[in-house]
Amino acid sequence: MFTGIVEGIGRITEIEGEAAIRLFIELPSVEKLAIGGSVAIDGVCLTAVEIIGSVVSFDVIPETLSVTTLADLRAGAKVNVERALRMGDELGGHLLSGHIMGKGRIIQRQKSEKHHDLRIEIDTRIMRFIQEKGFIAIDGISLTVGEVSADSFALHLIPETLRLTTINHKLEGDYVNVEIDSMTKTVVETVERMLEAKS
Repeated sequence: MFTGIVEGIGRITEIEGEAAIRLFIELPSVEKLAIGGSVAIDGVCLTAVEIIGSVVSFDVIPETLSVTTLADLRAGAKVNVERALRMGDELGGHLLSGHIMGKGRIIQRQKSEKHHDLRIEIDTRIMRFIQEKGFIAIDGISLTVGEVSADSFALHLIPETLRLTTINHKLEGDYVNVEIDSMTKTVVETVERMLEAKS
């Protein structure tokens, strides 16, 4: 489990393979990380398979590549990093599994001195789970949803989020990983099943 509180920014040092790939990522810290440990990379839960100094390697299967932005990464790219939640850790964001539902596309970006606004377009299959003031994770960052329309939603980012994550470098047209709050997803799907059963 994760919280969506990004702990630092990692850097892709190497990528091997095609259909399935191995990512080599220089992490901001490998303290107490063991082989088999879980790390969220841009919100995607991956398993450490090798640790050499500060560089950790992760295997990524085709299914993960097809639904996330990891297939678009290149050597030198920067990624958000969060280590798995440990017993006793502070839960500063909201509970996340690292299982991405799909990709959203940034269709609008507005920046001022005190905040940064994004509008993200996403498939209607996922939009039904997104509610104003609800929780969402974008590239592993726990955020609160702003205004919602039929096929997009707004995000309002504070300077600290921009400083600590890669979201400040995203441009219009870029894609981001989206994970829906699991409680919201469960409630919506349960209500849909009940309504379907009644009809």
